[in-house]
Amino acid sequence: MALIYDVSDDNFEEVVVEKSYERPVVIDFWAPWCGPCRVLKPLLEKLAGEYGFVLAKINTDENPHIAQEFGVSGIPDVRIFINGKEVDRFVGALPEPKLREVLSKYIKSEADKLLDEAKMEFMAGNLTKAEDIYEKLLREYPENKKIALEAAQFYIKEGRLDRAEELLNSIKEYHKEYFTKAQALKELITFKKWCEELQPENELDKLLKEGACLALQEQYKDALEKFLKVVQLDKKYKDEAGRKAMVAIFNILGEGNPLTKEYRKKLAMWLY
Repeated sequence: MALIYDVSDDNFEEVVVEKSYERPVVIDFWAPWCGPCRVLKPLLEKLAGEYGFVLAKINTDENPHIAQEFGVSGIPDVRIFINGKEVDRFVGALPEPKLREVLSKYIKSEADKLLDEAKMEFMAGNLTKAEDIYEKLLREYPENKKIALEAAQFYIKEGRLDRAEELLNSIKEYHKEYFTKAQALKELITFKKWCEELQPENELDKLLKEGACLALQEQYKDALEKFLKVVQLDKKYKDEAGRKAMVAIFNILGEGNPLTKEYRKKLAMWLY
């Protein structure tokens, strides 16, 4: 059950300060006329239940002195309190994936805990148990596309490619923060086929097969080296298979990943 409070001078100390010693408190400075506040509000309320934090809503029109004390100059303004102290803040209506990213630095949601459990079961070889956890998560959090992505990766590794494709196809273009990675994971299905079915007829096929197997094992640096070698030897081989495989890994890792930055530069050197 989500703990959500309207906060004013009368209960600020009790709700924000005292409760922050029991669990994280997220303060949402908002106002009725604020459009972005109306976008953020349902997200925070949903995630309060999932992550178990206290949501303290402060109407800045009714409590201007509290907003002034905190130096609020634009809304929505969100602060995170732990053990009586502010540990983080952001201004504006973040999209759900970014909001989850901020919260996850301080709080693990029940879904995240179960995802970690599923990964541990997989690593321990308990595949049936891992699958049960993923399917439970998919039933309980059908709108959480992060779960769909991680479950799809599991099914790709297990060779359940139809189930993986079904999950990836549920992520549409309007799921902006997840769509690119979903498309990249579809390339992992190609990697799975290369790894298990490709019969190398030459050195380039051998490199593609080895790179695909490494990518499936999440050894992305070694995989990128193999695919880069394909580009170096013949950048047009099999409809630019080496380049496309590298781009798929970049999309899986994300633009901010050091490997993406490093190997994008290396790829560009050989393409242009």
